[in-house]
Amino acid sequence: MKDPHTYQLPLGVAGDDRSPAADEVRDGRGELTPGDGLWPSPGLEQNTRMNANEAAVPSADAAARVIIYEQPLNERMRNFLRLDFLYQQAVHHHTQSDPWSTRAAVHGLLEILAITQRGDVRGEVLKELERQMALLATYTTRPGVDTVRLRMLLTKLHRMREELSNVGALFMQKLRDSEFLNAVKHRSTIPGGTCEFDLPDYTHWLSQPDEIRGADFAHWLAVIRPLGDAVSELLWMTREQGKSRPEVAPGGVFHLTLDRDVPAQMIRITLPAGTDIYPEISGSHYRCSVRFLVWQDAGTRPIQTTEDVRFTLTTCT
Repeated sequence: MKDPHTYQLPLGVAGDDRSPAADEVRDGRGELTPGDGLWPSPGLEQNTRMNANEAAVPSADAAARVIIYEQPLNERMRNFLRLDFLYQQAVHHHTQSDPWSTRAAVHGLLEILAITQRGDVRGEVLKELERQMALLATYTTRPGVDTVRLRMLLTKLHRMREELSNVGALFMQKLRDSEFLNAVKHRSTIPGGTCEFDLPDYTHWLSQPDEIRGADFAHWLAVIRPLGDAVSELLWMTREQGKSRPEVAPGGVFHLTLDRDVPAQMIRITLPAGTDIYPEISGSHYRCSVRFLVWQDAGTRPIQTTEDVRFTLTTCT
Protein backbone atom coordinates (compact mmCIF):
# COMPACT_ATOMS: atom_id res chain seq x y z
CA MET A 1 0.00 0.00 0.00
CA LYS A 2 1.19 3.48 -0.78
CA ASP A 3 0.30 4.87 2.66
CA PRO A 4 1.24 2.47 5.46
CA HIS A 5 -1.21 4.27 7.78
CA THR A 6 -4.24 3.89 5.50
CA TYR A 7 -5.87 0.50 5.07
CA GLN A 8 -7.91 -0.35 2.01
CA LEU A 9 -11.20 -2.15 2.30
CA PRO A 10 -13.34 -3.72 -0.42
CA LEU A 11 -15.76 -1.11 -1.73
CA GLY A 12 -18.76 -3.16 -2.83
CA VAL A 13 -21.08 -2.39 0.06
CA ALA A 14 -24.46 -0.69 0.03
CA GLY A 15 -24.43 2.07 -2.52
CA ASP A 16 -21.51 0.56 -4.44
CA ASP A 17 -21.02 1.28 -8.13
CA ARG A 18 -19.98 -2.12 -9.42
CA SER A 19 -22.87 -2.24 -11.84
CA PRO A 20 -25.99 -0.08 -12.36
CA ALA A 21 -27.99 -3.30 -12.60
CA ALA A 22 -26.40 -5.06 -9.66
CA ASP A 23 -29.73 -5.46 -7.85
CA GLU A 24 -32.07 -5.85 -10.81
CA VAL A 25 -33.88 -9.02 -11.84
CA ARG A 26 -36.64 -9.91 -14.24
CA ASP A 27 -40.13 -10.08 -12.87
CA GLY A 28 -42.89 -12.31 -14.28
CA ARG A 29 -43.48 -9.85 -17.12
CA GLY A 30 -39.87 -10.03 -18.26
CA GLU A 31 -39.10 -6.52 -16.99
CA LEU A 32 -35.99 -5.55 -15.07
CA THR A 33 -36.98 -4.68 -11.51
CA PRO A 34 -35.12 -4.09 -8.24
CA GLY A 35 -34.40 -7.38 -6.54
CA ASP A 36 -32.68 -8.83 -3.52
CA GLY A 37 -29.31 -9.52 -5.07
CA LEU A 38 -30.54 -12.04 -7.63
CA TRP A 39 -28.26 -10.47 -10.18
CA PRO A 40 -24.76 -11.82 -9.47
CA SER A 41 -21.70 -9.64 -9.11
CA PRO A 42 -20.30 -8.91 -12.58
CA GLY A 43 -17.29 -11.04 -13.46
CA LEU A 44 -13.66 -10.27 -14.05
CA GLU A 45 -13.14 -6.77 -15.42
CA GLN A 46 -16.81 -5.91 -14.83
CA ASN A 47 -16.73 -7.25 -11.30
CA THR A 48 -14.55 -4.59 -9.72
CA ARG A 49 -12.57 -1.50 -10.27
CA MET A 50 -8.87 -2.10 -10.44
CA ASN A 51 -7.15 -2.23 -7.09
CA ALA A 52 -5.39 0.99 -6.18
CA ASN A 53 -2.08 -0.78 -6.69
CA GLU A 54 -2.93 -1.22 -10.35
CA ALA A 55 -2.17 2.41 -11.05
CA ALA A 56 -1.24 1.64 -14.63
CA VAL A 57 -4.98 1.72 -15.35
CA PRO A 58 -5.87 5.34 -14.57
CA SER A 59 -9.52 5.48 -15.64
CA ALA A 60 -12.64 3.43 -16.27
CA ASP A 61 -12.14 3.80 -20.01
CA ALA A 62 -8.59 2.48 -19.71
CA ALA A 63 -9.78 -0.39 -17.48
CA ALA A 64 -12.07 -1.51 -20.27
CA ARG A 65 -9.03 -1.88 -22.51
CA VAL A 66 -7.41 -4.67 -20.53
CA ILE A 67 -7.97 -8.41 -20.36
CA ILE A 68 -7.65 -10.22 -17.02
CA TYR A 69 -6.76 -13.90 -16.85
CA GLU A 70 -7.39 -15.64 -13.54
CA GLN A 71 -5.89 -18.84 -12.17
CA PRO A 72 -7.33 -20.45 -9.02
CA LEU A 73 -4.75 -22.00 -6.72
CA ASN A 74 -6.92 -24.41 -4.73
CA GLU A 75 -9.99 -26.57 -5.21
CA ARG A 76 -12.26 -24.24 -3.26
CA MET A 77 -11.44 -21.30 -5.50
CA ARG A 78 -11.87 -23.44 -8.62
CA ASN A 79 -15.37 -24.37 -7.48
CA PHE A 80 -16.21 -20.78 -6.60
CA LEU A 81 -15.10 -19.46 -10.00
CA ARG A 82 -16.99 -22.16 -11.89
CA LEU A 83 -20.11 -21.63 -9.80
CA ASP A 84 -20.01 -17.86 -10.27
CA PHE A 85 -19.45 -18.29 -14.02
CA LEU A 86 -22.55 -20.49 -14.30
CA TYR A 87 -24.60 -18.24 -12.00
CA GLN A 88 -23.84 -15.18 -14.10
CA GLN A 89 -24.57 -17.13 -17.27
CA ALA A 90 -27.95 -18.26 -15.96
CA VAL A 91 -28.95 -14.78 -14.81
CA HIS A 92 -27.77 -13.16 -18.04
CA HIS A 93 -29.82 -15.45 -20.24
CA HIS A 94 -32.77 -15.14 -17.87
CA THR A 95 -32.92 -11.43 -18.71
CA GLN A 96 -33.45 -12.28 -22.40
CA SER A 97 -36.94 -13.02 -23.64
CA ASP A 98 -36.35 -15.53 -26.45
CA PRO A 99 -36.66 -19.34 -26.00
CA TRP A 100 -33.05 -19.94 -27.06
CA SER A 101 -31.84 -17.80 -24.15
CA THR A 102 -34.17 -19.69 -21.84
CA ARG A 103 -32.55 -22.93 -23.00
CA ALA A 104 -29.10 -21.50 -22.16
CA ALA A 105 -30.34 -20.31 -18.75
CA VAL A 106 -31.72 -23.76 -17.92
CA HIS A 107 -28.45 -25.35 -19.03
CA GLY A 108 -26.52 -23.09 -16.63
CA LEU A 109 -28.91 -23.94 -13.81
CA LEU A 110 -28.48 -27.68 -14.38
CA GLU A 111 -24.70 -27.36 -14.32
CA ILE A 112 -24.92 -25.49 -11.01
CA LEU A 113 -26.91 -28.41 -9.61
CA ALA A 114 -24.22 -30.80 -10.87
CA ILE A 115 -21.36 -28.83 -9.27
CA THR A 116 -23.11 -28.45 -5.92
CA GLN A 117 -23.85 -32.17 -5.79
CA ARG A 118 -20.13 -32.89 -5.45
CA GLY A 119 -18.88 -32.06 -1.98
CA ASP A 120 -20.22 -29.55 0.51
CA VAL A 121 -20.04 -26.32 -1.48
CA ARG A 122 -22.44 -24.57 0.89
CA GLY A 123 -20.20 -25.47 3.83
CA GLU A 124 -17.13 -24.15 2.01
CA VAL A 125 -18.89 -20.86 1.30
CA LEU A 126 -19.94 -20.51 4.93
CA LYS A 127 -16.35 -21.13 6.05
CA GLU A 128 -15.03 -18.50 3.65
CA LEU A 129 -17.65 -15.99 4.81
CA GLU A 130 -16.50 -16.58 8.40
CA ARG A 131 -12.86 -16.16 7.38
CA GLN A 132 -13.51 -12.89 5.59
CA MET A 133 -15.57 -11.55 8.49
CA ALA A 134 -12.81 -12.43 10.95
CA LEU A 135 -10.24 -10.77 8.70
CA LEU A 136 -12.29 -7.58 8.40
CA ALA A 137 -12.88 -7.50 12.16
CA THR A 138 -9.14 -7.01 12.66
CA TYR A 139 -9.42 -3.65 10.90
CA THR A 140 -11.83 -2.16 13.46
CA THR A 141 -9.04 -0.83 15.72
CA ARG A 142 -6.63 0.23 13.02
CA PRO A 143 -6.14 3.93 12.25
CA GLY A 144 -7.14 5.26 8.86
CA VAL A 145 -9.97 2.76 8.31
CA ASP A 146 -13.36 3.93 7.04
CA THR A 147 -15.35 2.48 9.94
CA VAL A 148 -18.73 3.26 8.37
CA ARG A 149 -17.88 1.34 5.24
CA LEU A 150 -16.36 -1.45 7.31
CA ARG A 151 -19.55 -1.84 9.36
CA MET A 152 -21.67 -1.87 6.22
CA LEU A 153 -19.54 -4.58 4.65
CA LEU A 154 -19.56 -6.69 7.81
CA THR A 155 -23.34 -6.32 8.02
CA LYS A 156 -23.69 -7.45 4.43
CA LEU A 157 -21.51 -10.51 4.97
CA HIS A 158 -23.38 -11.34 8.17
CA ARG A 159 -26.69 -11.16 6.30
CA MET A 160 -25.40 -13.44 3.56
CA ARG A 161 -24.08 -15.92 6.11
CA GLU A 162 -27.42 -15.99 7.92
CA GLU A 163 -29.39 -16.45 4.70
CA LEU A 164 -27.19 -19.29 3.51
CA SER A 165 -27.15 -20.92 6.93
CA ASN A 166 -30.93 -20.70 7.35
CA VAL A 167 -31.80 -22.42 4.05
CA GLY A 168 -30.26 -25.66 5.32
CA ALA A 169 -27.98 -28.22 3.71
CA LEU A 170 -30.71 -29.62 1.44
CA PHE A 171 -31.96 -26.30 0.08
CA MET A 172 -31.44 -27.40 -3.56
CA GLN A 173 -33.21 -30.71 -3.12
CA LYS A 174 -36.48 -29.33 -4.44
CA LEU A 175 -34.75 -28.58 -7.74
CA ARG A 176 -33.07 -31.99 -7.84
CA ASP A 177 -36.44 -33.65 -7.22
CA SER A 178 -38.15 -31.81 -10.08
CA GLU A 179 -39.28 -34.34 -12.70
CA PHE A 180 -39.29 -31.62 -15.34
CA LEU A 181 -35.70 -30.49 -14.68
CA ASN A 182 -34.51 -34.09 -14.29
CA ALA A 183 -35.90 -34.98 -17.72
CA VAL A 184 -34.05 -32.06 -19.30
CA LYS A 185 -30.90 -32.96 -17.37
CA HIS A 186 -31.03 -36.59 -18.52
CA ARG A 187 -31.49 -35.68 -22.18
CA SER A 188 -28.84 -32.93 -22.00
CA THR A 189 -26.10 -35.56 -21.73
CA ILE A 190 -26.94 -36.65 -25.29
CA PRO A 191 -25.78 -34.42 -28.19
CA GLY A 192 -28.95 -32.72 -29.43
CA GLY A 193 -30.91 -34.62 -26.80
CA THR A 194 -33.20 -31.71 -25.91
CA CYS A 195 -34.55 -31.47 -29.46
CA GLU A 196 -38.30 -30.91 -29.64
CA PHE A 197 -39.16 -34.52 -30.52
CA ASP A 198 -37.07 -35.79 -27.59
CA LEU A 199 -38.72 -33.56 -24.97
CA PRO A 200 -42.17 -32.45 -26.13
CA ASP A 201 -43.01 -31.13 -22.64
CA TYR A 202 -39.85 -28.99 -22.67
CA THR A 203 -40.75 -27.73 -26.14
CA HIS A 204 -44.26 -26.90 -24.93
CA TRP A 205 -42.89 -24.98 -21.95
CA LEU A 206 -40.43 -23.07 -24.14
CA SER A 207 -43.32 -22.05 -26.39
CA GLN A 208 -45.16 -20.44 -23.49
CA PRO A 209 -45.25 -16.63 -23.20
CA ASP A 210 -42.09 -15.11 -21.76
CA GLU A 211 -43.83 -14.03 -18.57
CA ILE A 212 -44.66 -17.67 -17.76
CA ARG A 213 -41.18 -18.99 -18.54
CA GLY A 214 -39.63 -16.02 -16.74
CA ALA A 215 -41.69 -16.61 -13.60
CA ASP A 216 -40.83 -20.30 -13.52
CA PHE A 217 -37.13 -19.69 -13.95
CA ALA A 218 -37.13 -16.84 -11.42
CA HIS A 219 -38.59 -19.31 -8.90
CA TRP A 220 -35.79 -21.81 -9.59
CA LEU A 221 -33.13 -19.13 -9.50
CA ALA A 222 -34.39 -17.83 -6.16
CA VAL A 223 -33.56 -21.22 -4.64
CA ILE A 224 -29.86 -20.91 -5.49
CA ARG A 225 -29.66 -17.14 -4.91
CA PRO A 226 -28.22 -17.30 -1.33
CA LEU A 227 -25.34 -19.45 -2.57
CA GLY A 228 -24.77 -17.57 -5.84
CA ASP A 229 -24.81 -14.13 -4.24
CA ALA A 230 -22.44 -15.20 -1.46
CA VAL A 231 -19.95 -16.71 -3.91
CA SER A 232 -20.05 -13.61 -6.10
CA GLU A 233 -19.41 -11.36 -3.12
CA LEU A 234 -16.55 -13.52 -1.84
CA LEU A 235 -14.88 -13.50 -5.24
CA TRP A 236 -15.26 -9.74 -5.47
CA MET A 237 -13.64 -9.32 -2.04
CA THR A 238 -10.81 -11.69 -2.95
CA ARG A 239 -10.08 -9.70 -6.10
CA GLU A 240 -10.30 -6.34 -4.33
CA GLN A 241 -7.83 -7.42 -1.66
CA GLY A 242 -5.26 -8.54 -4.22
CA LYS A 243 -1.83 -6.92 -4.33
CA SER A 244 -0.63 -5.93 -7.79
CA ARG A 245 2.77 -5.22 -9.23
CA PRO A 246 4.27 -4.82 -12.71
CA GLU A 247 6.31 -7.78 -13.92
CA VAL A 248 8.30 -8.84 -16.98
CA ALA A 249 8.41 -12.36 -18.43
CA PRO A 250 11.84 -12.73 -20.10
CA GLY A 251 11.46 -14.60 -23.35
CA GLY A 252 7.77 -15.13 -22.60
CA VAL A 253 8.34 -17.26 -19.46
CA PHE A 254 7.66 -16.27 -15.86
CA HIS A 255 8.08 -18.27 -12.64
CA LEU A 256 6.43 -17.26 -9.39
CA THR A 257 7.12 -18.56 -5.87
CA LEU A 258 4.34 -17.79 -3.40
CA ASP A 259 4.51 -17.12 0.33
CA ARG A 260 3.83 -20.38 2.18
CA ASP A 261 2.82 -18.50 5.35
CA VAL A 262 0.07 -16.56 3.55
CA PRO A 263 -1.63 -19.00 1.15
CA ALA A 264 -2.76 -17.38 -2.09
CA GLN A 265 -6.27 -18.05 -3.40
CA MET A 266 -5.66 -17.03 -7.01
CA ILE A 267 -3.40 -15.00 -9.26
CA ARG A 268 -4.55 -12.57 -11.94
CA ILE A 269 -2.59 -11.51 -15.00
CA THR A 270 -3.58 -8.27 -16.70
CA LEU A 271 -2.66 -7.56 -20.33
CA PRO A 272 -3.72 -4.77 -22.69
CA ALA A 273 -6.76 -5.61 -24.77
CA GLY A 274 -5.95 -6.06 -28.44
CA THR A 275 -2.62 -7.77 -27.86
CA ASP A 276 -1.93 -11.05 -29.67
CA ILE A 277 -0.40 -12.56 -26.52
CA TYR A 278 -2.18 -14.53 -23.80
CA PRO A 279 -0.89 -16.47 -20.75
CA GLU A 280 -0.98 -20.20 -20.09
CA ILE A 281 -0.78 -20.65 -16.30
CA SER A 282 0.02 -23.79 -14.35
CA GLY A 283 1.03 -24.52 -10.79
CA SER A 284 -0.23 -24.70 -7.22
CA HIS A 285 -0.59 -22.47 -4.17
CA TYR A 286 3.21 -22.64 -3.65
CA ARG A 287 4.57 -21.86 -7.11
CA CYS A 288 3.30 -21.05 -10.58
CA SER A 289 4.67 -20.97 -14.10
CA VAL A 290 3.39 -18.76 -16.87
CA ARG A 291 4.04 -19.12 -20.59
CA PHE A 292 2.93 -16.36 -22.92
CA LEU A 293 1.65 -17.65 -26.24
CA VAL A 294 1.04 -15.81 -29.49
CA TRP A 295 -2.46 -16.08 -30.90
CA GLN A 296 -2.71 -16.08 -34.67
CA ASP A 297 -6.11 -17.46 -35.63
CA ALA A 298 -8.46 -20.32 -34.75
CA GLY A 299 -6.89 -22.57 -37.38
CA THR A 300 -3.26 -22.08 -36.33
CA ARG A 301 -1.61 -23.58 -33.29
CA PRO A 302 -0.34 -20.86 -30.93
CA ILE A 303 3.39 -20.69 -30.25
CA GLN A 304 5.32 -19.33 -27.28
CA THR A 305 6.64 -15.83 -27.77
CA THR A 306 10.38 -15.26 -27.52
CA GLU A 307 10.00 -11.61 -26.62
CA ASP A 308 9.89 -10.10 -23.15
CA VAL A 309 6.30 -9.57 -22.02
CA ARG A 310 5.28 -6.81 -19.61
CA PHE A 311 2.15 -7.48 -17.56
CA THR A 312 0.50 -6.77 -14.21
CA LEU A 313 0.51 -9.60 -11.66
CA THR A 314 -2.07 -9.59 -8.88
CA THR A 315 -1.82 -12.05 -6.00
CA CYS A 316 -5.09 -12.60 -4.13
CA THR A 317 -4.99 -14.10 -0.63
